Amino acid sequence: MCIALISTAHPNYSLIVIDNRDEFLHRPTSEPDWWPEPYSYVLGSRDLARSTHGTWMGVTKQGKLAVLTNYREDKACQAIGQYSRGVIVNNWLTSPPKEQTTHSFVQSMVASEEAKRVGGFSLVCGHINKPLAIVSNRSSDMDQIAWVAAEKNQTRGLSNTTFDDRSWPKIVNGEQLMASSIQAHAQAQEDEDALIERLLQVLSTDTLPRLPNEPNTIDTYTQHLRKSIFIPLIGTKDDINRDTEMVAAAQIEDEVNMPVNGAIGPDYTSGPYGTQKQTVLLANLDGRVRYFERTLWDRNVDAVPTGQGDRSFEFQIEQ
Repeated sequence: MCIALISTAHPNYSLIVIDNRDEFLHRPTSEPDWWPEPYSYVLGSRDLARSTHGTWMGVTKQGKLAVLTNYREDKACQAIGQYSRGVIVNNWLTSPPKEQTTHSFVQSMVASEEAKRVGGFSLVCGHINKPLAIVSNRSSDMDQIAWVAAEKNQTRGLSNTTFDDRSWPKIVNGEQLMASSIQAHAQAQEDEDALIERLLQVLSTDTLPRLPNEPNTIDTYTQHLRKSIFIPLIGTKDDINRDTEMVAAAQIEDEVNMPVNGAIGPDYTSGPYGTQKQTVLLANLDGRVRYFERTLWDRNVDAVPTGQGDRSFEFQIEQ
């Protein structure tokens, strides 16, 4: 159960976005990088388990931004749709920079058949230094669209429920911890790396209840994931189906021949689960963007030593 936190509360940054990607840890995922042509203006990691190679968070050289969280279902297998959610994010990030406004994209997305055929999700999208829309394929019309980052000193969280649901501790705690970390950083006048470190500490806050008398599986913990910003390892690497792993490797090698509808071959809805990646985006009013991502687990479900899975990018938004 992912979480995205969005803030305009720092005096030196116009926008800060932080995100945890929680996923089945043997699901193949790329490192963050600029995408290959013809979309070399898009930056972000990609899900390699589905042929569309969608992303859950990305940014473009023109300042387009998108962050996606799925919608909580009672069981993990119910979250899979006919198409990949990531294609919705891709559609926003890869469209020509001046072709659509945020409002027109959201309006068309709500009405699209494609959005109805993926698992439940909420999408934050827009342009850096402008209001960002939060839209869900659980929304039926534009009246249910929320807008964030429209004013200074605002910190809002989004996880795997509706945006106006304030019953999730991970959202409420995340907002409070992020706001406190930003305030402490500004008061201490620390450098940018120190801010990233403070925000990673927020994303690493683990308050998940331990259930020693219950099976250590994702279905056991599903109803408790809303209580913790960070999700520690649930299950063990021995839970990986080795045959599935080999099929996944073969699928990645043959990307060109994958089906176009985003179909998923191997079963990535079981096995060890936890927070896989942590992302921090910092933006200034002058258009400078810092994009940092930390990978916590490799494809073999071995923990990546702190710092070895870090990637950092910096660029100026093109006008």
